[in-house]
Amino acid sequence: MTVTAPGRVELTALTTGDGTPLKLALAQATRRARRRAFLLVCPLLLFVLVTFAVPIAQMLYLSINNPIFSQHMPRLTAYLQANPVRGVPGEEGFAALALDLIDAKKNRTAARVGVRINYARAGSISLFKSTARKVRKLTGPPYREKLLKINEDWADLHLWRVMERASSSHTLSFYAAAIDLTYDLDGNLVQVEPERRIYVLLFIRTWVLSAVIAFLCLLLGYPVAHLLATLPLRYSNLLMIMVLLPFWTSLLVRTTSWIALLQSQGVINDLLVLLGIVGEEGRVQMMYNQLGTIVAMTHILLPFMILPLYSVMKTIPPDYVRAARSLGATPLTAFLKVYFPQSVPGIGAGFLLVFILAIGYYITPALVGGSSGQLISNQIAFHMQISLNWSLAAALGAILLFGVVLIYWLYDRLIGIDNMKLG
Repeated sequence: MTVTAPGRVELTALTTGDGTPLKLALAQATRRARRRAFLLVCPLLLFVLVTFAVPIAQMLYLSINNPIFSQHMPRLTAYLQANPVRGVPGEEGFAALALDLIDAKKNRTAARVGVRINYARAGSISLFKSTARKVRKLTGPPYREKLLKINEDWADLHLWRVMERASSSHTLSFYAAAIDLTYDLDGNLVQVEPERRIYVLLFIRTWVLSAVIAFLCLLLGYPVAHLLATLPLRYSNLLMIMVLLPFWTSLLVRTTSWIALLQSQGVINDLLVLLGIVGEEGRVQMMYNQLGTIVAMTHILLPFMILPLYSVMKTIPPDYVRAARSLGATPLTAFLKVYFPQSVPGIGAGFLLVFILAIGYYITPALVGGSSGQLISNQIAFHMQISLNWSLAAALGAILLFGVVLIYWLYDRLIGIDNMKLG
């Protein structure tokens, strides 16, 4: 600001010491600060992308993409896409099948193609392998007659329907299989036979057991967290060490310890027999069932409930409860009306954390759950390691992921994610 004449003031732009306009200098400083912040966060962002976002994206894509059949049976794939299956194909379709099987035998890919078809039609692995061994001896047409002579299963309309669906590298059939649906001969989705309906039951069992475990953790963890928040420091530190002690012990050790305690010839049953509560022939079966899964997982996940509760309860001023008592409230009324509502954010955080951890647990149900205590995670592991049906495993995992996201969204809509406190 300069004075040019009496009573007249002229405004000039503010500058820094080197003559740079102040507005421009502030903008440059802000950009530099943002670049520094981004460079500091960049390693963590890259780590999250590589180890979290990319694997999840690959899993979601794998659940709808399986190009094994189309890659290794190109002639038959082209034929099936150009000629929708209305019945068992004629010579042209069998010629494409025979020529592809000859190449599959040379490239040693017949078993892989058979495994892909075997997902929807049992017995296809041996069919493709045996036919590939014999089809190389064919000298020419008629391929249809010769293939049917090798194995009459090639006249199965259901087989051709399955190959038609497998000819498309992108499919939703694995999601259908993940909820116990299959295709009939007319191409309609129908439920599988009752004895094969396992995935929906496993999903329901996973959700129910996870909710039960989370509730038990809340029931057991709330008083412990309250003690941690109200006891004198020297006692609360000792109690905190006892709470954190499981974290310093291997998960496998903790799980096998429960096997020693709960099995039929274990410590608890021996104690019940010694006290005369049960007889030698009436030992309680507490292992390799849902009870074993609930007990072991509740013990393992209990600290994940206590810590969020403690972090919230520690911030609640004890004066509030004393004020309520001084105004005539009973201890129970003071707790329910004053203390408990302030601990709700910790309850929500702990319950959600334990629930999400429980639905993805694998080792503990595998060791102590038996057939009735298995969760959907065990079936995912089976398809990844034993059956090698990775697309079905990815579909099961994707449904589980969508369920978790839905629960998180419902929690945000009903309670509000801003009200959840982990510390």
